[in-house]
Amino acid sequence: MLPSPRSESLRKLYGTHQSGNVYKVRLMLSLLDLPYEWIGINLAAKEHRSPEFLQLNPIGQVPVLVDANVNIRDSQAILVYLARKYDNNWLPIDAEYMAKIMQWLSIAANEIEHSLTALRRHFLLGVPIDRAKAERTAKQLLQVMDQHLENQPWLECHHPTIADIACYPYIYRAADSQIDLSPYPNITTWLNRIQQLPGYIAM
Repeated sequence: MLPSPRSESLRKLYGTHQSGNVYKVRLMLSLLDLPYEWIGINLAAKEHRSPEFLQLNPIGQVPVLVDANVNIRDSQAILVYLARKYDNNWLPIDAEYMAKIMQWLSIAANEIEHSLTALRRHFLLGVPIDRAKAERTAKQLLQVMDQHLENQPWLECHHPTIADIACYPYIYRAADSQIDLSPYPNITTWLNRIQQLPGYIAM
């Protein structure tokens, strides 16, 4: 049985270490130096479909963050919540910057999810996909990102934001997706820059 989300620690993260979407939340919590209780969810044992977990997220997906009396599901939404509550530098309130950052969160949830993430699940878990389409989408996106990063160190704002954290995990693990990053030197530099941030943790 899963622990009650209101017991013990005030901040709990439910997830699995194999998930890049969970990892981006773990990374953000570490960068913000926020302690939390880790509650592993065994997907193979269908714990994400248990009545206890479905009370936290009726969709039955990880990650889920419980922060005192606040329950947030979806990795992009959790990044927004953490940034706005604990350090606004990660998501500036300026309308233009916020909109541009949200564009990258949308890319993380769509183009990256349907290309690099899908390819990783295909090669590691045997999930059937349209491999050619996913590879084509991944390479098109990486080309766009590499050009975008040619004259700036971060995706937006000239400093790290949740845009970088949202897009980082599955690009960082591109080898799992059998995607070669050598044609994208600006992305490689950007990945290295993220790995130098204080509080960085590997997946």
